[in-house]
Amino acid sequence: MSGASFLKFWAPGLLALGMLLATCAAPPGGAAHPDADEAADDTRQRLQGTWLREYEAKGIRARRVLVLEPDGAFREKVRATDGAGRATEQAHEGTWLFDGTNLKRKYTLMNGRPPSRLNLPLATFQIAFETPNEFLGVDHIHGNKVRYRRVAAGMEP
Repeated sequence: MSGASFLKFWAPGLLALGMLLATCAAPPGGAAHPDADEAADDTRQRLQGTWLREYEAKGIRARRVLVLEPDGAFREKVRATDGAGRATEQAHEGTWLFDGTNLKRKYTLMNGRPPSRLNLPLATFQIAFETPNEFLGVDHIHGNKVRYRRVAAGMEP
């Protein structure tokens, strides 16, 4: 097959393949699928509000109230009670974001004080909504699972 006849035979197929591959490429925004961005935005909006986490470990009962604000700020109040009934309370603040898979929190105040720059507290959980008002978070680094449920604004731990 000569070079000219080769091009005549294969050129239309190669052109069609190139056009097909171009439609599969990521759009200029970087996301492979615009639906993924829309789903992430939907989840970001669903996460906004007040959430409660209750758990017990090593004889201590804890209640955490987490408020995720629309502007990316969060507040967290914690009340832990030991077996003798003694209670300890803490209040933390910081920023949050949802990257499409993970809920990430960076603490900027721990009990009213900035954390050490050498040990900035971060919390990252891959989340999945189990119901419209409950989500499960998995910390793959530390192997922790957490469950939060939506509660009324103003809830105290």
